[in-house]
Amino acid sequence: MTNYIALAIPFFFLLMGVEIVLARRRSVRLYRFNDALVDLSCGMAQQIVVVFGVGVLSAAYLWMYRSRLFEPGPPWSFLIAFVAVDFTYYLWHRLSHRVNFLWAVHVVHHQSEDFNLAVALRQAVLSPWTILPFHLPLALAGVPPVVFATVESFSTLYQFWIHTELCGKLGIFEWVFNTPSQHRVHHAVNPRYLDKNYAATLCIWDRLFGTFEPEREEPVYGLVKPLRSFNPIRAQVQAFADLAKLALSARGGDRLRALVEDPAWHPGGALEPPEVTRAAARKYDPRPSRGFMAYLAANLVLAVIGTTALLFTQFTLDLPRQGALAFLLLLTLLSFGGILERRRWAVPLELARIVLAAATAIFWLHADGRIAAGAALCALPFAAWILSLRRQAAPA
Repeated sequence: MTNYIALAIPFFFLLMGVEIVLARRRSVRLYRFNDALVDLSCGMAQQIVVVFGVGVLSAAYLWMYRSRLFEPGPPWSFLIAFVAVDFTYYLWHRLSHRVNFLWAVHVVHHQSEDFNLAVALRQAVLSPWTILPFHLPLALAGVPPVVFATVESFSTLYQFWIHTELCGKLGIFEWVFNTPSQHRVHHAVNPRYLDKNYAATLCIWDRLFGTFEPEREEPVYGLVKPLRSFNPIRAQVQAFADLAKLALSARGGDRLRALVEDPAWHPGGALEPPEVTRAAARKYDPRPSRGFMAYLAANLVLAVIGTTALLFTQFTLDLPRQGALAFLLLLTLLSFGGILERRRWAVPLELARIVLAAATAIFWLHADGRIAAGAALCALPFAAWILSLRRQAAPA
């Protein structure tokens, strides 16, 4: 089956490049290297993990499809899938903002304090699993697996372009369809904007169920309680650690309530979000040196190539090679965070990763001695580079 997300990867980067050029022409700064790197890293982490779970996810849908109650023909199955995928996304998305353990998963997508096309790719590793129960009724309704997967992929792709500040309001189009203006509201922490505009493609669900809010004041992006980290692995797990602390600090039945209550809930009562303005907001922004940025950019290119290769070979490559490549890629993402934040452990981890990368290349290629020597030599410049940059790292 065609992986439309993998095929779209070059277009993602092309459109991000266009957005950067247009922003510079308007003298607007939409991107910060450190934030965009983590956005892309979170997206890669999700896709890497999905490679190992796609069999289970697909099997669950197929199992339910065998008990389907209806048998709609091709035109109807696509129409049903389009409306149902969009509506179930709205339900899942709304609950993911209102139920604490679901928010702990979805919060990853809202951690960025910027708003640009790279933020669209900032996704949670566990999202495919939390949305699965909402999709299974489509199998019972007789939507074929291929039809469902195709429509769901294009729903995801539609949501890419709405993550930008460069597009204003779109008039009559906004009466029915989700737009950048509406989605800017969704990503904002302004009190009047919280928990609004959950749409994927159609905004009619927000209008019907009272969760629609037009863009009126300038949005401030991020979280009420900021993450304050550029570690993509921490970005995926921090909310669970906070939820565990909240549950352990509660007593009796409040421990269970902590899992299912609103994210603003605390044992002593709900926390009121503070008023915010763009002018007063201060973003978390420890900036790496130019040398580190160049090093991270070079490794980001390699990580994107590796992730794309993993996606395109997920049904043909044997499990040991998949596992080796996935582990190396996830280790790379962890290293990104350490280098960005100048952690004491970052340089030793990066040197170990470079050695492991050479070993993985050998394992991947069934290398003979000459290829092994070549892979080791290719790793030396990266090791020398990171060692030369070590003096610039202020241990944290």
